[in-house]
Amino acid sequence: MVTPAAEGSRPGWPAAGRPVARASAVVGVGIMAAVDEIVFHQLLGWHHFYDRDSTAVGLASDGLLHAAELVLLVAGGFWLADLWRRGLVRPVPAWGGFLAGAGGFQLFDGLVNHKVLRLHQVRYDVELLPYDLAWNLTGAVLLLAGLLLVLRARRGPPADGAAARGPR
Repeated sequence: MVTPAAEGSRPGWPAAGRPVARASAVVGVGIMAAVDEIVFHQLLGWHHFYDRDSTAVGLASDGLLHAAELVLLVAGGFWLADLWRRGLVRPVPAWGGFLAGAGGFQLFDGLVNHKVLRLHQVRYDVELLPYDLAWNLTGAVLLLAGLLLVLRARRGPPADGAAARGPR
């Protein structure tokens, strides 16, 4: 494993950004799955995770999604806590990973689950195009914003103000 010092950067930057972005992405996926499951499945009742069978099967599939999101949140939370304890968490890769994970989940859900596998739709008995566009464009924007932040973190801190943060 290459250490940050071996890369010629100050400790924790930017090499430590990789695990921070990954851990934050896991949390981002878990949070977006929770938002989807709680808001669209439970509160609005627009769909279940699997709508191609009975309501009971749909509710069971929602329960499995909920269990998976909780596992991701706990695992990602412990991973981030460990990185935090070691002083490696930086805001840019953390936010980048979080947004990329959240957007990646939403885009995967909108394209693969909704369109390719047809497990469910955003809504039923309405014109789908506005819902699909809003769902997938929101996911794409979140994913793009996250990836841009992760790329920014990989380049290191900006040159302006670098002296205030210490030597590189």
